[in-house]
Amino acid sequence: MFSLTAALRRAAQLNPAGDALRHEGRSQPWRTFPDRVARLAGGLAALGVGPGDRVAVLALNSDYYYEFYFAVAWVGGVFVPINTRLAGPEIVHWLSDSESKVLCVDDAFAEQIEGLRPELPLLETVVTLGAKALPGSATHWEALATAAPIADAERCNDDLAGLFYTGGTTGRSKGVMLSQQNLLVNAMQAAPILQLRPGDRCLHVAPMFHIADWCMAVGMLLMAGTNYFLPAFEPEAVMATIEREKIQRMLMVPTMINRVVHDPTLVNYDLQSLEGVLYGASPMPEAVIRKALEVLPSTRFYQAYGQTEAAPILTMLAPEYHTVDSASPFAGKLTSAGQAIPGVEVAVLDENDQPVPLGTVGEVCARGPNVMLGYRNLPEQTAKTLASGWLHTGDGGRMDADGFLHIVDRVKDMIISGGENVYSAEVENVLMLHPAVDQCAVIGIPDADWGEKVHAIVVPSADLGDDALDEAALITHCRAHIAGFKVPRSITFQREPLPLSGAGKILKTALRAPYWEGAERQVS
Repeated sequence: MFSLTAALRRAAQLNPAGDALRHEGRSQPWRTFPDRVARLAGGLAALGVGPGDRVAVLALNSDYYYEFYFAVAWVGGVFVPINTRLAGPEIVHWLSDSESKVLCVDDAFAEQIEGLRPELPLLETVVTLGAKALPGSATHWEALATAAPIADAERCNDDLAGLFYTGGTTGRSKGVMLSQQNLLVNAMQAAPILQLRPGDRCLHVAPMFHIADWCMAVGMLLMAGTNYFLPAFEPEAVMATIEREKIQRMLMVPTMINRVVHDPTLVNYDLQSLEGVLYGASPMPEAVIRKALEVLPSTRFYQAYGQTEAAPILTMLAPEYHTVDSASPFAGKLTSAGQAIPGVEVAVLDENDQPVPLGTVGEVCARGPNVMLGYRNLPEQTAKTLASGWLHTGDGGRMDADGFLHIVDRVKDMIISGGENVYSAEVENVLMLHPAVDQCAVIGIPDADWGEKVHAIVVPSADLGDDALDEAALITHCRAHIAGFKVPRSITFQREPLPLSGAGKILKTALRAPYWEGAERQVS
């Protein structure tokens, strides 16, 4: 049986004296953690949450965030993590589309949510995770814990556990429906490769709304390890915490690793305890991983490739293949995405869902027990993504003779900047709202810090002069509608129309070509 709450009770049996959570002076031992979760679930039930009801969270990393996942699962609800970098209209869409009736929010976002309440008629209650008091229907997380414990709803297997939203090529985010099995089995698939051990100490510094961090969260559940939290990423805070708490495990996106390994204060910290770092969510520049191997020689690095729809891992590159020694028998795989994890089949298919020859580029597809149930309220997109029994990732890649997957480009127009997915259609829709924009295309171009950055190519309206529209004005316009990480970091203006295919689609391959000239692959 695949059940998050059953796994929680198992962890309490495995390591009753060990701490499950440590944060800001608070600690929670595994022995008492199931009872606290049962009480928090009782508090949620008193707010009207029952089986299948959606409960959202908009907050920075904390022990409360970790408890949230399991309290919602215990009451039988569906958790909905909200990206902390979203703009107001996007938050409204996620909460409305999911039909969330309760929202947990910390001090960083409390005032923003109060301003959005008139646009959220389905939201019944706000639960505060911080010190700020909110007017109206609001209660505090700790107040929920004073409720009487309730029985586990015993959701398991194919029961819906979480809605993790991801960007959509139509410009609207899609709610990825992940089951109890999806979420648990993927951590089970990854744990042996990650060499997780009982009682490991893990630092959560990547945002906990992200499905990538979820895998480490469940990994620590399976190992009954101790979870530590930093609200946000800052290199010196990360290094100080590793040294002080003897952290052994972490997940970081490549941008974070880049900042740590190039931080001038790195030499001041003892990071010998850090045994393993899992990275993914965006392409890793080869220069960055080479630097990491040099300055953190005692740390093993693991690359994960996947997507939210796979809960999230499909392939992994093990530490032995992270080598720059050309004489090593493991050499030559450093820039690959690794091999399929146990229980997952990965194939490179053509447009008819037939396998292409080894070394030939096609669409990366996969199947396994970690693949999503589907997209919420989007049957047509679900059918297309899961056609022929395969998860169609939208990524272009090739398979080598050793079963290593090499990602070379993306079939979908998605940009991965600093670990965040940016869908070009969503940004283009916002640009086209500006009356001075006649045509536009959004592409990803190389960036040393972020892997890729969002770049827009804009054709102004024909009746406007060349000085009627500038980069700053358009960027300001975009910031009012979408999250900051989606806003173009640079804009090129041109008078000639954008190149079109015979079907009238903008030829983004041609637009990207000058920026990626000389690059081996069109991801950074």
